[in-house]
Amino acid sequence: MIRLAGVRKRFRDGDGGLEILRGVDLAVEAGELVAIVGASGSGKSTLLYVAGALDRDFEGEAVVAGQALAGLSERARARLRNEAIGFVFQSFNLLPGLSALENVMLPGVLRDGASGALRGRAAEVLARVGLSDRAAAPPARLSGGERQRVAIARALHMRPRVLLADEPTGNLDAATGEGITRLFAELAAEGLSVLVVTHEERVSRAARRVLHLEEGRLR
Repeated sequence: MIRLAGVRKRFRDGDGGLEILRGVDLAVEAGELVAIVGASGSGKSTLLYVAGALDRDFEGEAVVAGQALAGLSERARARLRNEAIGFVFQSFNLLPGLSALENVMLPGVLRDGASGALRGRAAEVLARVGLSDRAAAPPARLSGGERQRVAIARALHMRPRVLLADEPTGNLDAATGEGITRLFAELAAEGLSVLVVTHEERVSRAARRVLHLEEGRLR
């Protein structure tokens, strides 16, 4: 589901720039939970942005959900992200003026407009993450763990083939973080390709493989 080959990424500045990814090779299969660990500033989030079709300024080959990313138009990249890739971020990125259910529905609404089917699907994934009773609550009335579960439900709403998570348990207490980690493992067992960037050992323990990003290369 995810194939990166020889991926290089340079941040340019007046001194010529800094190469943050130096020939990264990565394969994540369907049904696999893979964790990437590394020091702060090592390029872990940058790698996710490349794999998630959010960053197009890179060298090398990237194929995600069967689609080669090089040369895709912005519209095609946006369609791929909407239909095949789910994102979970440490900061949740929920809209404060919407309820939990409406936040989950948002990717589908942006593509197809609101519908009863979208609402029903959003209710299903909220139930999957244990938040049926919080569907009407805005983010301000949710705990950190509940907000993260809403963010995961939103990522799952469009039935993606790939799930990318950037430090998804970093702001959570131990018990809530363990629950999120178990959910990722369950999703992988159901066939998703799950790639998680993390500093946390509990996430690494649940992964099928743990890769270390050091000096711009995976080891």
